[in-house]
Amino acid sequence: MDIRRFCGYPAIGSREGNQESWRFFQVEGALEWRMNCLSGAELQQIRLYLSQLYPLETAIAGASDNLDTAQAASWYHNGREVQDRVMLFTLWRRRLCAFLGVAGGLELQDGRAIVV
Repeated sequence: MDIRRFCGYPAIGSREGNQESWRFFQVEGALEWRMNCLSGAELQQIRLYLSQLYPLETAIAGASDNLDTAQAASWYHNGREVQDRVMLFTLWRRRLCAFLGVAGGLELQDGRAIVV
């Protein structure tokens, strides 16, 4: 589920609905196929990517703690902190997509090529 999410693909629901096969006929099918064919070494690399992505995602939400302060003593707030963190998070998400050999989902499609 997190691979799909970080690659920018929507949730696919549960198998109880008997409609899980639709995803293999959509754009998401390539990602599903790749995830089901990963070797042990590739799974290890995916876990490394995920271990990088979780804290990057959390840091974006945590950056909101500083939005109300421009300066505190000698500390100055980076006015681009949220944007910088989103860019770094997006970079790692695109690297995950590139490793899997799939295009990013709609959330990652902004007219630019995948960054490696």
